[in-house]
Amino acid sequence: MSVSVIRASGLGKRYQLGERRGGQSVKDAVGRVLRRSDEPLRSTFWALRDVSFDVHEGEVVGIIGRNGAGKSTLLKVLSRITYPTEGRVEIRGRVGSLLEVGTGFHPELTGRENVYLNGAILGMRSRELQRKFTEIVEFAEIETFIDTPVKRYSSGMYVRLAFAVAAHLEPEVLLVDEVLSVGDIAFQRKCLGKIEEVAHQQRTVLFVSHQIDSIQQLCQRVLLLASGQVQAFGPTQDVIGAYLSDAASSSDGDFDLSAHPTRAVHHTPVIRRLRLYADDGTMTTRYAPHDPMVAEILVEPPHLLREPIVGIGVSDHFGRRIFTVASFFEPEGLEPIKDLSLIRCRIPELRLGSGRYLLSVSVQDRYHGELDGLENIAEFEVYWQNSYGTGEPYRPVFGPVLSSSQWERMDP
Repeated sequence: MSVSVIRASGLGKRYQLGERRGGQSVKDAVGRVLRRSDEPLRSTFWALRDVSFDVHEGEVVGIIGRNGAGKSTLLKVLSRITYPTEGRVEIRGRVGSLLEVGTGFHPELTGRENVYLNGAILGMRSRELQRKFTEIVEFAEIETFIDTPVKRYSSGMYVRLAFAVAAHLEPEVLLVDEVLSVGDIAFQRKCLGKIEEVAHQQRTVLFVSHQIDSIQQLCQRVLLLASGQVQAFGPTQDVIGAYLSDAASSSDGDFDLSAHPTRAVHHTPVIRRLRLYADDGTMTTRYAPHDPMVAEILVEPPHLLREPIVGIGVSDHFGRRIFTVASFFEPEGLEPIKDLSLIRCRIPELRLGSGRYLLSVSVQDRYHGELDGLENIAEFEVYWQNSYGTGEPYRPVFGPVLSSSQWERMDP
C-alpha cells in the first residue's frame, strides 16, 4: 500500500478585505483600536475552504481551476510561505518549491553568485550546490555569461538560470506553479522533461498549470479547485473532461463572454458574446461531420483596431488543438473595427469525427498585439453520420479529422 506523503484536512485560508498594514507606531496602534468601535466589520474572503486530499509517494498530481480558484494559495500554504486559517497539513520529507521563478536573485551579483545565493534560499546545502553547479549552468545554457551580473541578462537567460537552480533540488516533495508558461518553446519542453525526470525518481510532485496538455502528460491524478473548494479529485482524463465541459457549457449555442471567469487578468474584455449557428441560421451546438459552422463574435474594442485579427481555434474535448481559422489567413482580412461590431465567420465544412469539441476565440491587432483571448470556452457536438456511405461509423480511435482518399489495385 502506497504511503501518503501529503495529507490536507479541512484546509482553509481567509483574507481580510480592505485590511491596511500601514505603520506600526504606538500612535497607529492606538488609532486602530479607537476606530474599531466605529468602523463596520470588514468583509472576509476565503481563498481556500474545507480542502482535504491525500497525495501518495511518487505520485504526480495536477492542480487546475479557473483564475482565482485558489491554486497558488494552496501551494503557498503547502510550502509554508503562508499559514492556513483553519485545518492542517502533514508533509513527509523535504519540500522544494518552484512558485516564483527567480525569487532571491540579486541583480548586482553574477550568475555564479546567484546560483549559490538562490540555492541556499531554496534549501540546498553547500556541498550539493558545488556538486551540481556545472549541471545547473549547462541546463541553463549560459556558460559564457555565468560571471556576468544578472542585471545584464535577457529575460530568457534570467528565467533559464532561475529554473535550473530550482529544478536541481532533490526534495521528496516538489511544488511547481506555472513555471512552464515562461521562456521559449524549446526551454518549456526542457522544463517539462526535467519534471518528468523528477517524477521517475519516485519523488512526489504537485503541479499547477493552465496548460492542459502538460497536465495530461505529467499527472496521474488531478485536483480541481473552484472558489477555493475541491470540486473534483480523481483520474486525470475524468477531471479534465469535467473541467473543460463545465467551462464551455451552453444548451443553445449562445455564450456570454463579457465577464468570463477564465479570462486572463491582463486581457481587456473585448469579446462580449459568441453565438454558433447552422448554415440555415438556426442557433445550435450540434453538427454533422461535414456540416458548415457559422460563428458570430460580438466585440467591443477600447480603441480603433486598424488591422484587426480575429481567430477561432477548435480543440478536442481534452483541450488539444485540432485546427485554427483566422481572419489574417484569408486574402481579404477584416476592415478596421472602431466600436461595437459583430464579426461573422463561416467554416464551410467541419470534417470532424463524432465527439465533443471546444472553441477558443481571440482578438488581436497588428499594432497592439493580442487584446483578448479565451481558451476552450464554447462546446459543440459532432454526431455520427454515415459519411462514407458504407455504414461503418468513424470511430474516435481513427482520429478527430475526416478526410477522403482514393484507392486502387495496381500490378507490381
